[in-house]
Amino acid sequence: MDRPGTYTAFSGHQCIAVGDAANIVQTLATYPADARPPLILENITGTPVELAMLSSRPDPITKPHRGRPRLGVAAREVTLLPRHWAWLATQPGGASAALRRLVEVARRDESGADGARLRREAIHRAMTQLAGDLPGYEAALRALYASDRRAVIQIVDNWPTDIALFLKHMMSDTPA
Repeated sequence: MDRPGTYTAFSGHQCIAVGDAANIVQTLATYPADARPPLILENITGTPVELAMLSSRPDPITKPHRGRPRLGVAAREVTLLPRHWAWLATQPGGASAALRRLVEVARRDESGADGARLRREAIHRAMTQLAGDLPGYEAALRALYASDRRAVIQIVDNWPTDIALFLKHMMSDTPA
């Protein structure tokens, strides 16, 4: 589907920009201030994003720092049983490295039922934001959760072209 960090901006039912955060910010810089605020969706998750959040993202090309690289690591508490901690202590790189490896393996395996559920939820979010007021919206959601792709496409084809194309693109990676 799309790379993480790609977005699509809509003005009403019309797509006005597609691309990474910098591209969206640059395109919307010329967007009329008195117009209705654009709706920006993250392409993979269907999650709405504020323009200010995209504008404040750090520049990926920054001067290197001394010491360990900043990987966006967040320290959080994990509660495990003693046998889990004992197993983690025997893993190369320590507990944190082992947990990161386990999470990465699980993320790659999202192509199964969990991945299908996540994609359906993403399509649901995008559909609600873009087409919640359009005819057939509820029927399209029922068909989506019934895994009836043909019915969803039949309904979506009656919606504005840019919305239909965006949702069909999101559905292109959803298992039948």
